[in-house]
Amino acid sequence: MQKGATFALGIGLGERLLASAGKPPLSGELTPAASPKFPPKFLWGAATAAHQVEGNNVNSDNWLLERAPNTMYKEPSEDACDHYHLYEQDINQLADLGFNAYRFSIEWARIEPEKGFFSRAELEHYRRMLEACHKRGLTPLVTYSHFTLPRWFAYQGAWENPESVDLFARYCEKVTAHLGDLIAYAATFNEPDIPFLFHWINLPNAPAGMDLAGIMAAQKAGLRQYLNAPQFSSFLIGDAEKSRENMMAAHTKAKAAIKSAKNIPVGLTLAMEDDQPEGPDSRSAEKQADVYAPWLKLAKQDDFIGVQTYTRSRIASKALPPPQGAELTQMGYEFYPESLEHTIRLAAKETGVPVIVTENGVATEDDTRRVEYIRRALHGVKRCIDDGIGVRGYIHWSLLDNFEWIFGYTPKFGLIAVDRETQKRTVKPSAIALGKIAKANSL
Repeated sequence: MQKGATFALGIGLGERLLASAGKPPLSGELTPAASPKFPPKFLWGAATAAHQVEGNNVNSDNWLLERAPNTMYKEPSEDACDHYHLYEQDINQLADLGFNAYRFSIEWARIEPEKGFFSRAELEHYRRMLEACHKRGLTPLVTYSHFTLPRWFAYQGAWENPESVDLFARYCEKVTAHLGDLIAYAATFNEPDIPFLFHWINLPNAPAGMDLAGIMAAQKAGLRQYLNAPQFSSFLIGDAEKSRENMMAAHTKAKAAIKSAKNIPVGLTLAMEDDQPEGPDSRSAEKQADVYAPWLKLAKQDDFIGVQTYTRSRIASKALPPPQGAELTQMGYEFYPESLEHTIRLAAKETGVPVIVTENGVATEDDTRRVEYIRRALHGVKRCIDDGIGVRGYIHWSLLDNFEWIFGYTPKFGLIAVDRETQKRTVKPSAIALGKIAKANSL
């Protein structure tokens, strides 16, 4: 989006696009008889993750991954969006737009940069962030581990090391003792099912190619040799089986540690695609059993489940590419906002606990398509609510155009654009449109 004088035009565009919610419904949208209102105290927000926006996360494993020989990353994160220093400006903007919630992660690599040393200065930094949220009436949803890990933790095997269970629980207890009085919802992990999802996912735009599982295994072997660290591992490149076993135990132990420090709602968030079977030999049920089922079973004991969905996946004997002629996003995903409704229903059915949409969005330079995506996704959320499903909130991904892991800064998911040369923020029409829905608590 252009800057300066065009900003007012952008607001007008957002208003016009928002008005399109009143046009004749698409298949399955709200009927005229259905109320457009969402439940009272519904959470409306946007999300970020520390490594993707803060910048200079030099003590994390990902800082090494981005700079390794033959790295799978398109580019390094560097200063990112400098949210570490500009968080108050970003939180104020989120509140000014009309939202009432902010989901962000705290960075373990900052808080415990060396094993056993917990930085009070960094804990105070995140306390100031939480205070800024409360000052502006934003409900904070905090993720304790969003992919990245301290370097020392990676050097000793990350989640492949059984000691990881107690180390993570200790970190969560320390954090909650210092910050828990200001945290409204706590998620131990962001998308811990991702390593298994890599075996099923199509990412044609990935800079290193489509065989993500194979590429990441090669990356781990290369890093161990390059760093002369035979145990080095990381969440994204770790052994999926070993990591899942320890992360599931870590979730359970960390949840107990969090609640021993402060009795706040605790859950986790899952990456979920709308899996649609194709043909008589479809393996869609096998995919769901492989990727989601263990975590959904674990989440039955939690206070909520976070659902994170972007598209559908058509499953035959393997995941099929998007249909010929389908609209694609910058990630190579099919533009399919209806996927969110289906994953909410699955998560609610399998867990029996309240659902929070903790991520949903689209990578596009065309902000009119973001508005359309949001509109259609929210109609699906509302249908779930009307059917009695306990959906507590919708948190959009993302607040800012940010560092999208192996894809670098190319995909634009943000409601707010960021000029990384100047760190200037520019509100997009989609932010105006979604903010207006949030303020009205209604479609």
